[in-house]
Amino acid sequence: MRLADKVTVITGGTRGLGRAIAERFLAEGATVVCAARHPYDIADLPGLHYRQVDVTDEASVRALFQSTVDLFGGVDVLVANAGVSRDGKIARLPLSDWDTTVRTNLTGVFLCTREAATHMITRRQGRIITVSSCIATKPVPGAAAYSATKAAVEAFTRTAAVELGPKGISVNCLAPGYINGGMGRAFAAQPHLWKRYQPHLVLDRLGHPSEVAEAALFLASAASSYINGHILEVSGGLHWIAA
Repeated sequence: MRLADKVTVITGGTRGLGRAIAERFLAEGATVVCAARHPYDIADLPGLHYRQVDVTDEASVRALFQSTVDLFGGVDVLVANAGVSRDGKIARLPLSDWDTTVRTNLTGVFLCTREAATHMITRRQGRIITVSSCIATKPVPGAAAYSATKAAVEAFTRTAAVELGPKGISVNCLAPGYINGGMGRAFAAQPHLWKRYQPHLVLDRLGHPSEVAEAALFLASAASSYINGHILEVSGGLHWIAA
């Protein structure tokens, strides 16, 4: 029970990697608030608390954290996982798709981190985990908006770690590789793309959402007490000699 009595907010926590992380945290004794636009399929996970939130909206994010504090007394862990992908090569990428990706993947992380930090600072303790991607540092044609926002999340994470570390709050980032769930599963389901990228998987398989959840648990628990500003790749040793 490595997260016993820890109040955790997970954005995008009702499906995909977010749900896997929520499930793992719940098993370790955490009080888990899953925040997302829709509840999707979390009804079969007893003990989870759902809150509707739009991470791009300042008032919505503020209400999420205030209600969590009012109900449970504080926030110990934030997993800023909510994200979207709008694929398209730069020459034909609509501005609306670019804006949606930036507002969700980057502005959403900023708003959630800021609100969580305001509550954590008063107690001088907390763990914030952002979520990036393997393609933050490895270019993929057609993923300009997504990869740009994830690279920005990594830079934001390091800055937040420097600012919040002295206040007792660690800030680290998960960077999953190709995972058999959510966006990764959709990517692998496209044969023309998968044939190109599968050879770069050192372990010769997709990762499992539970493997990302274990890494998140490590960053949320006391086991990572002296880790701050770190980008933890969960990619099975993904290597790209050429994209």
